[in-house]
Amino acid sequence: MAQAVPKESMVSYELTDAVAVPIYSVAPNRRFGYRFMKRTFDIAASLIGLILLLPLFLIVAAAIYIDDPGPVLFFQERNGLNGRVFRMIKFRSMFRDAPEKRFELESQNELDGPAFKLTNDPRVTRVGKLIRKTSIDELPQLINILLGQMSIVGPRPLPTYETAQLTQQQRKRLLAKPGLVCYWQVSGRNDVPFDEWMRMDYRYINEADVLTDLKIICMAIPAVISGKGAE
Repeated sequence: MAQAVPKESMVSYELTDAVAVPIYSVAPNRRFGYRFMKRTFDIAASLIGLILLLPLFLIVAAAIYIDDPGPVLFFQERNGLNGRVFRMIKFRSMFRDAPEKRFELESQNELDGPAFKLTNDPRVTRVGKLIRKTSIDELPQLINILLGQMSIVGPRPLPTYETAQLTQQQRKRLLAKPGLVCYWQVSGRNDVPFDEWMRMDYRYINEADVLTDLKIICMAIPAVISGKGAE
């Protein structure tokens, strides 16, 4: 059955390293102003944030290394806009052998869908628990934002192996540049069922404008402070 194409759009397909995804190209005259303002804000916010947070980054990096000597940053391939693969940056919150051990814990996954969560995950370090609870582990993604791979606001990017398990309907989330914060993150994160998470991403794609982005940023402040669903 042919897939419906959004009004005033064209469709093509791009084969990424992980999955073939449909790409919709919305008429540029309808979205250019918003994209320009969004990118300008992303550059300014990420640059200012990286400068102001540098002392915190150094402290966190030292704490991670002391707790478990090794790289302080964690790089993982994720799918961005139109399924393009990029390397997302995080502070390392797990022991170095965590990726290999995940497959040993798959049967204990507490989330539906391809995403993974395990309460009291044995792979998480002591420092990792703290920076996850406070979302500090996500702050290096300001570099991804500055590089144009992510935005301040947008659907959270999934690892390529999780994106490969999405249904055709769920891959519509790839129509927006991934972000640091989104509806899912301000609504309980890991406490939200996977299908509802996907519906929140579709909602963002349909509503995306300057006011929506500002609303989500404002909602993110109390969400980060409460730490709900961040374990």
